Amino acid sequence: MKICIVGAGAIGGYMGVELALAGEDVTLIARGTHLETIRRDGLRLELADGEVHTAKDVRAYDTIAEAGTHDIVVLALKAQQIETVAHLLGHLYQDNTVVVTVQNGIPWWYFHKHGGPHDGTRLGSLDPNGVLDEHIPFERVLGCIAYPAAEKLAPGVIRHVEGNRFPLGELDGSKSDRVKQVASVFSAAGFKSRVVSDIRAQIWLKAWGNMTFNPISALTRATLAEICRFPETRSLAESMMEEAKVIAEKLGIKFRHTIEQRIAGAEAVGEHKTSMLQDLEAGRPLETEALIGVVAELGRVTKTPTPSIDAVHACVQLLGREAF
Repeated sequence: MKICIVGAGAIGGYMGVELALAGEDVTLIARGTHLETIRRDGLRLELADGEVHTAKDVRAYDTIAEAGTHDIVVLALKAQQIETVAHLLGHLYQDNTVVVTVQNGIPWWYFHKHGGPHDGTRLGSLDPNGVLDEHIPFERVLGCIAYPAAEKLAPGVIRHVEGNRFPLGELDGSKSDRVKQVASVFSAAGFKSRVVSDIRAQIWLKAWGNMTFNPISALTRATLAEICRFPETRSLAESMMEEAKVIAEKLGIKFRHTIEQRIAGAEAVGEHKTSMLQDLEAGRPLETEALIGVVAELGRVTKTPTPSIDAVHACVQLLGREAF
């Protein structure tokens, strides 16, 4: 299938290499020296076990308009970057093109086909001007959660840390032919990609950790293991996760794990820097609203007090303003 990876960074690059090596027709959208290196040498993926995969037979462009139409568009940009390219994504669409979203945190489309009293609600923290709704029709969207940890080591080089799960789901929970087809393509590339009927519950499970550990790590410069093993930050994480759990349950989510289990899972990853800390150290804008700001907004939507989340959100907002 023709697959365009919009944003060939850590996760997008990891996916792009493995999909290309599985025989898919892959196009990468990248910029600067990263793009130049990919065009010259291909995209190199260093796996956790020391094995190296290099995808040389890929097309790479710096502008979406050059890439042509595709069957699958994997939207692998940071959440705050999507608005700047949303109006260009139409160049990639053909009649049956699906858009697979792999952003961290709660997605902008969360309430589309949600059902209940909040159905169709636009999340102002993620799509303040309605640009994403306008240019990324939710009928094209498949939800996807990127569980792997990866990082861009250098131009043209991605390092995979751990994990290979990419569960997929339709927004209405149906197990359509198209979501099964995309899952099959991902699975053939070596990913664990099962079709789920509760994509929002899957999103919350990961967002539960992201909205907690990412901002705390950015504020403290600590790794996951350090946050979980220091009593005060562990307690803060527990408070934030309890507030988020109440919000999610009001939206119909049932958690399959306890807070203690979720924190233990993060601790088990070890001395890993979260994506927000990596962004901070690299001088890149932070995913503040997608990871924690939107949870604070959902607290207001569901009339749920969120004192710990609000306090950390305020600190990260200031951090982002002062750092960039």
